[in-house]
Amino acid sequence: MLTSKEKSEIKRLPMMPIRDVVIFPYMMTPFVVGRESSVRALEEAMAGDKKIFLATQHDASIDEPKPDEIYSVGTIVNIVQSLKLPDGNIKVLVEGVERAKVVSVSDEEGYFRAVVRAFHFKVEPGAQLEALIGRVTTLFEQYVKLSQNLNYETMIAAIRVDDPGKLADTVGANLQLTIEEKQELLEIFDPIDRLTRVAEVLDIEIEKLNVDRTIQGRVKRQMERAQKEYYLNEKIKAIQKELGRGEKSEYDELRKRIETAGMTKEAFEKAMQELKRLESMPPMSAESTVSRNYLDWLLAVPWKKRTKEIRDLRFAEQVLEADHYGLEKIKERILEFLAVRRLVKNPRGSILCFVGPPGVGKTSLGMSIAKATGRKFVRMSLGGVRDEAEIRGHRRTYIGALPGQIIQMMKKAGTHNPVFMLDEVDKMSMDFRGDPSAALLEVLDPEQNWMFVDHYLDVEYDLSQVFFIATANVLHTIPPALQDRMEVIRLSGYTEYEKLEIAKRFLVSKQMRETGLKPEQVQFPDAGISTVIQGYTREAGVRNLEREIGNICRKVARKVVTGQSEKNGRSQKKQAGAQAVITPEKVSELLGPVKFRDLQAEKKSEVGAAVGLAWTEVGGQILTTEAILMEGKGKLTVTGKLGDVMQESAQAAMSYIRSRATQFGLPKDFYRHLDIHLHIPEGAIPKDGPSAGITMATTICSALVKVPVRGDIAMTGEITLRGKVLPIGGLKEKLLAAHRHGIFEAILPADNRKDLPEIPENVRNDMKLHFVESMDEVLKIALDGAIEKPALPAAGSGVEIGQRPSEDLTH
Repeated sequence: MLTSKEKSEIKRLPMMPIRDVVIFPYMMTPFVVGRESSVRALEEAMAGDKKIFLATQHDASIDEPKPDEIYSVGTIVNIVQSLKLPDGNIKVLVEGVERAKVVSVSDEEGYFRAVVRAFHFKVEPGAQLEALIGRVTTLFEQYVKLSQNLNYETMIAAIRVDDPGKLADTVGANLQLTIEEKQELLEIFDPIDRLTRVAEVLDIEIEKLNVDRTIQGRVKRQMERAQKEYYLNEKIKAIQKELGRGEKSEYDELRKRIETAGMTKEAFEKAMQELKRLESMPPMSAESTVSRNYLDWLLAVPWKKRTKEIRDLRFAEQVLEADHYGLEKIKERILEFLAVRRLVKNPRGSILCFVGPPGVGKTSLGMSIAKATGRKFVRMSLGGVRDEAEIRGHRRTYIGALPGQIIQMMKKAGTHNPVFMLDEVDKMSMDFRGDPSAALLEVLDPEQNWMFVDHYLDVEYDLSQVFFIATANVLHTIPPALQDRMEVIRLSGYTEYEKLEIAKRFLVSKQMRETGLKPEQVQFPDAGISTVIQGYTREAGVRNLEREIGNICRKVARKVVTGQSEKNGRSQKKQAGAQAVITPEKVSELLGPVKFRDLQAEKKSEVGAAVGLAWTEVGGQILTTEAILMEGKGKLTVTGKLGDVMQESAQAAMSYIRSRATQFGLPKDFYRHLDIHLHIPEGAIPKDGPSAGITMATTICSALVKVPVRGDIAMTGEITLRGKVLPIGGLKEKLLAAHRHGIFEAILPADNRKDLPEIPENVRNDMKLHFVESMDEVLKIALDGAIEKPALPAAGSGVEIGQRPSEDLTH
């Protein structure tokens, strides 16, 4: 058990209160004395034995503390040195002698004089004392090593003492403690208790330093360039502030922009809340970047800015006529829309869907509408989009999250009421990430899109003033619910005459401009353009036509440049450049052999071959259907990459013919000895639909009865088991395809007579159309001759396509 003996001594000394420092015995401390009462106490001490009692005041901000505002335990010190400064203050150096406790304090002529009791303890040496001293010494050595503020050699030399009281005071004076903690150590008079307390404090402080060192090392490793920049920027700001050059706060600028952005109430509250969070974050933290990006997007989206809409129908008509040739019904529908918008004061955004083959001008029509109405135009391609987040955006919880394309395009437009084109809306697909077409249901619904919510912005945004225009090649891939939200306007292919006019008005001048040719260098007469249309293109639109014209222009440009080079080499001769006239012969010379042969030569009647009409995504096409008879057991083979519906139509046609075998002069069991192979060429192209029913029935019937089918007539229609002819779709595209291929007679279902007004007048005038209700009428028109009772081929013989009855190989 450690023990110590106590003695006390009463002394009467001048007293000086000190601030922000606790002076321990054996401690040399310099400080400046400036208060008048302190100066007088110091002078009184200097006049005597140079001893003065120093005690720390409770509150350092009080200039003239009262006795009860000063700690009762302080230190008796010797004044080692004093120096009067020019400003009247005195700089002193004192050395602590012993601690003492105030007994009483009196005020004498402007300074305090205190009666203090000094305590003296004598500690008996022993093993426990040595162990305690050793422990404190070891702990203090650790503390000095961890601390960056103490000199190791000096401190180690200072603690090499045997007196426990002096050791405790030396260590306590050099610890980084608060004033209250140091005062607590000073007030422990017993050296053993004080040394024990110092050991406890050292344990705590060493643990703190270890934690600080670990954190500091971790932070140092993680410090990045952005943090350094932030530190330097803050220093620059502080310097600028000190120089009086402080700039307006960035947050104030954001707040002003939010207030003037014209946001909805919900968006405004969200933005202000986010700004408040941003102000409380470190500027270079990851969360700060996310919040700043969010605010930037909220401010970038147009909330109230809108372009003034032009509602002059004459101007709109002029723009549409200047940009597009033909498409009269389409232009009429567009002008009707604009007329309604002129009559209604606050109309909601319109939603149209242009459906038609490629190259007919769907996208350019949207641009013309924007030009005619004076609105901004933005386009979003939906081809291949399979992620719902492309429409609605990602939530902010994801790294790198962004708004969807709808909001991004609204930002790009910069106005609240642009013309917004959703291109290739039929090419969207879906996977595990969602269905983008379902997300478009809200966008394209006038009853809902005024409160469209993007996942990133997470506030309602009004799309009701946007003029949406969707484009598609087909409708069957668009979900019915999405179709229901749009007004569908169909754009069919162009006639040959329309293509000629489009080429003369737009395509030739555009390609000449792009290749640098001048009118005096090349000329495109109508005959040359028609040759390109008939022999080098087979399309509903005009893209390939423009491509071929561009090909011609490039070849002419090369000849022009080559000719100029030759002229430069013959400077003595002045020659004028000859104009290149693109005649039909010149077209063949520049573009090579004709790619698409004229079908006029194929219009001869053949057995087992008929011309059908089909509709595809790129417009109408003609399909030649062939049939051949072989020895067999009644098997019907259908080839040509046909879909299920088309194969079922072939079965229905075969069943119809078997049911009418007697009328066709065929034995009832003719099929038992024959196999029939039905083929539709261009086998690599998928085909489907019921409209080839009457074509397949006519082909099979022709092969069986050996009566040829007229080669100058095309047909389309669905067949029933009873031989009825049902209506089909895509009539306009199919007749345009027949007209384009030089076929001017067609067999059509009677119920399609109502679609005639959609057919261009020049096509109707050029073509002879037969409207039928049954297969009997079809065969009567299509077969080149009456059906006679033929002798069926014997087993093992075959009937080849194209044989005339006189050329029958039966034997």
